[in-house]
Amino acid sequence: MIETKRLRLVPASDAQMARQMEETPVPELKAAYGEMLSGATAHPDEREWYVLWNIELTDTPGTVVGNLCFHGTPINGAVELGYGTNPGFEGRGYMTEAVTAVAAWAAAQPGVLRVEAETAPDNAASMRVLQKAGFVPTGAVGDEGPRFVWRRDICN
Repeated sequence: MIETKRLRLVPASDAQMARQMEETPVPELKAAYGEMLSGATAHPDEREWYVLWNIELTDTPGTVVGNLCFHGTPINGAVELGYGTNPGFEGRGYMTEAVTAVAAWAAAQPGVLRVEAETAPDNAASMRVLQKAGFVPTGAVGDEGPRFVWRRDICN
């Protein structure tokens, strides 16, 4: 678990992951949650790199404002981060706070040299989150869009 001033980032249990997978109507998300759950059960000692992390408000426990995840264990020293804000919680700085905290946590883990993310080129809000959290564009483009790398020295 990671705590910030306003948030608690908690790795989901296998049961929570299974429920999330069952409840989502989006086929791509359903498949992604299934892959996360498979990765977590196959690698129990490294499950934090595979599971969905729920982002909860510290002042109202159980209120989930969004979630984030890594795309598996470090590869060549890099981990990739993905995230999403639940409707109604946008524009309050929650995701910037969560992404900043989890990037710092990830960078402190053995074997991690870089924390990366990418976002759709038309998702200005997501790009602002990354930039406010200390990520800078790499100039590369991935499957989803422009790639960013976290730089501890420029985060808020």
